[in-house]
Amino acid sequence: MALIRLNNVGVEFPIFNAQNRSLKNKVLNLVTGGKIESRAGNLVVIKSLQDISLNLADGDRIGLVGHNGAGKTTLLRVLSGIYTPTSGECTIEGKCVSLINIQLGINHEETGRSNIKLRAAMMGMRPKQIEEKIEEIAEFSGLGHFLDMPFRTYSSGMQIRLAFATSTSIEPEILIMDEWLSAGDENFKDKANQRMAQLLDKTKILILASHSRELLEKNCTKILWLEHGKVRMLGETSEVLSQYFSRSEK
Repeated sequence: MALIRLNNVGVEFPIFNAQNRSLKNKVLNLVTGGKIESRAGNLVVIKSLQDISLNLADGDRIGLVGHNGAGKTTLLRVLSGIYTPTSGECTIEGKCVSLINIQLGINHEETGRSNIKLRAAMMGMRPKQIEEKIEEIAEFSGLGHFLDMPFRTYSSGMQIRLAFATSTSIEPEILIMDEWLSAGDENFKDKANQRMAQLLDKTKILILASHSRELLEKNCTKILWLEHGKVRMLGETSEVLSQYFSRSEK
């Protein structure tokens, strides 16, 4: 059984030495979401998330929506274990895999085959699991003899194909995605979409941040709408998306 439980979770980023007016103005201009506070000692704090409570269990498929800077990426990083909340409690049970950056762990000087091992290890695969999967990943990528060439010699499409093939070879209980993975190469897209569908079928909990209404309606059972680091609305997919998109279209 997989579960995610957030209780009044908050994430703050302190900006030190912000007494300089020009620096403070730059901070204000760069940050489009969350809340900015000035505290004693010329300390500026960006409150990226505030009081986020959420309970997810097996079968839940939740989509995240909100304006750029609303806190979606910060929340995904909390759920991925990249960020530790500065307030509240976060409990995650189950094998969690994040596909936020599918090229994380890639070394451009190493061969494609070596990079399969590096990326797989970054996702938490054990050496034995990697050895069992490597030929399947290599075949799915369709790169043939190029797997023995340095990654830097690949075209952008080939690089994405290798990263995609490796990143989707896992079977997580909790899958975290920032937008739908695209393989880029037209000849590879149908194969990639089938792979993604199979991956989602095996996943117990899905968290998907996206700007695509069609994608969210197709894959999510509930939607969390974030606005300036806070929960604006949480509920059934059709209800939340109807209000979110009608508001954003005005």
